Amino acid sequence: MTDAPTAACLVEDLVALMRLEAVGEDRFRGESEDIGTPAVFGGQVLGQAVMAASRTVEPDRPMHSMHAYFLLPGEHAPIDYTVDRVRDGRSFTTRHVLARQRGRIIFEMAASFQTADEGVEHQSAMPETRGPEGLPSELERRVALGDRLPARWQVKGTEPHGIEFRRVEDDDLLAPAPREGGSAIWMRAVSPLPDDPSVHRALLAYASDHGLLRAALVPHGLTFMTGQLRAASLDHAMWFHREFRFDDWLLYTIDSPSAGGARGFCRGSVFARDGRLVASTAQEGMLRVLR
Repeated sequence: MTDAPTAACLVEDLVALMRLEAVGEDRFRGESEDIGTPAVFGGQVLGQAVMAASRTVEPDRPMHSMHAYFLLPGEHAPIDYTVDRVRDGRSFTTRHVLARQRGRIIFEMAASFQTADEGVEHQSAMPETRGPEGLPSELERRVALGDRLPARWQVKGTEPHGIEFRRVEDDDLLAPAPREGGSAIWMRAVSPLPDDPSVHRALLAYASDHGLLRAALVPHGLTFMTGQLRAASLDHAMWFHREFRFDDWLLYTIDSPSAGGARGFCRGSVFARDGRLVASTAQEGMLRVLR
């Protein structure tokens, strides 16, 4: 019997996934992680694209926003990233990233970076909710289902990972009741991360794709776990408002203002434990109920 990987090893693997190999001028290659999804996890491509763009910008200009489109499903294989240095201004820097597999563009992203500056400041208040202490992780909840867990989730879906997610709501994983409102998820890396802020932003981008589209299912009592849906992320936007550490607990609150035309629109806010709003997200995804 092989020993289970330690938390530190899991996080080292995740950081290594974000550490891209330079293969030319402003060209990078990333490995792929198979988490059990049919195509490569969109969050992985988001995180690696954030790292690719950041590698071409000085550290004193952190990324403050990115807008991405998922163009084709990615394979569980290496991905090549090309960065176009669109503009280097006095305060703002713009980058464009294309991701390719087998010569096909599967993803594109525009990202903006800015020097540190001062101005007016305000934010929405962090909602009152239960803290992460005492909440079961999503991994623990899946394992607890035992034989009830769908077969396609029983291997990859029950393996330990470098990021831990704890849902505040206790919706049934296999048969959730329709309800109003959104969802809240606590998340963090399970072991300390390097101090490089670009790694923390890349991993938050990675994690932000987990559960976001699920907000469009909550009002309808649907779940991705039963195989009754065909879904795919179409785009993903993210804004980084304030500095944070991804190895501290972050609260991810998500909701879905609209769904229609086989698409669901979802949005999210990410808060540090001290109440600071550190990031915002938005995503539209394809959602089709299989009959």
